[in-house]
Amino acid sequence: MSTPDAATEANRPKVRSTHDVNAMPPLSRAIPLGIQHVLAMFVSNVTVPIIIAGAADLSEAQTTLMIQAAMFVAGVATLVQSLGLGPIGARLPIVMGTSFGFVPVLIPIAVGMGVPAALGAALCGGVAMALVGLFLPWVRFLFPPVVTGTFVIMIGTLLMPVGFAYAAGGFGAEDFGAAHNLILAALVLVIILGLHQFGRGIWSETAPLIGLVIGFIIAAAMGYVDFGSVAQADWFSLPVPFAIGVEFHLAAIVPVVLLAVVTCAESIGDIVGTTSGGMDREPTKKELSGGVMADGLASVFAAIFNAYPQISFSQNVGIVALTGVVSRYVVAIGGGFLMLAGLLPKLGGLVSGIPNAVLGGTVLIMFGMIASAGIKMLSHIDFNKRNMVIIGVSLSAAIGLPAQEGIYVDFSENVKAIIESGLIPGALCAIVLNLVLPRQDRVFRDDV
Repeated sequence: MSTPDAATEANRPKVRSTHDVNAMPPLSRAIPLGIQHVLAMFVSNVTVPIIIAGAADLSEAQTTLMIQAAMFVAGVATLVQSLGLGPIGARLPIVMGTSFGFVPVLIPIAVGMGVPAALGAALCGGVAMALVGLFLPWVRFLFPPVVTGTFVIMIGTLLMPVGFAYAAGGFGAEDFGAAHNLILAALVLVIILGLHQFGRGIWSETAPLIGLVIGFIIAAAMGYVDFGSVAQADWFSLPVPFAIGVEFHLAAIVPVVLLAVVTCAESIGDIVGTTSGGMDREPTKKELSGGVMADGLASVFAAIFNAYPQISFSQNVGIVALTGVVSRYVVAIGGGFLMLAGLLPKLGGLVSGIPNAVLGGTVLIMFGMIASAGIKMLSHIDFNKRNMVIIGVSLSAAIGLPAQEGIYVDFSENVKAIIESGLIPGALCAIVLNLVLPRQDRVFRDDV
């Protein structure tokens, strides 16, 4: 039975609160909150194309193009994820961006077969992710916390050597390991750690961006920054589909598709984290299915526009939990700013001019934090002998197999591509063991 006060409360006009997922707050609040989301993920989003372009030895113009594409595609994907497009999109405050998880697989493909082959494989991976999203209610049992947590640990662990390579100057750099590279990387790392641990509010959330900017300024003062790509870039340019090209090679497609299916576990984890951390509830089946479908179709769109697979960004999930701001329109405003940044090639040229050592100091902590996030996910499971076997065998396969090339030197190219990634054998071990190992300890009768 309702009271007069309750009836009055029910009839009162709703406030446009940032704590309501479907409310549009005043622009004076929504715009800075949206920009905060962009600042928190900006560095991570553009790091992936820089790393892959550097490994594949692309020109400055191509690198700038891929950075511009990464920003534009992330903006479009964020708008679709937050606002929805028919059944596509979770309609939650989720920021999309380029996935780090595909880097260990895409680098050898880009180096050995070319960047078009990597983009073609990424397109096929996006189709696979979209299909998983469509049929998610029937396949969610494949991704319990022990599988998703182990997978995230593998991503961070396998990316750590890449971070140190950049801290030393980058793949194939003539001054690899030089003192100035190591000093720059260490300086950026210290700044980020200091702000992240001792800063408050926006200073802590944007610590990677601030550390990168300070490192960039110092590197420029020391003469280690080339502004030639900025001068040559246009002020405004629309992204061009298939500017770099798309090629389809089975040896590249197989590992990326397998990884795309497994990566859905990370997306599911981020959606759950958004609703539980910001709204204190579990996501609906529609939100989960629409969110994963958005990841897949955004990845297809990304490959067409010269960018890499898209996925929800975990650091922005943390912002939602930290601030309690769950308005999806706030995140949509951030997506609009990302799209705008993607239309400004000079900004892409400026980002491509960041020295590898400065970038290395930034990504070292990012890659470590990815592994830490996986450990946090595993902290919620029971560490019984079943789960410990799943974790142990999966990590052994992910880290050990790629380190011993002689084991699979005579295998086919498809099998080599799968094993070299590390993530694929590790993830398959986690999924298969989770399915076949008994859920409860078996009890044996004593012999008499």
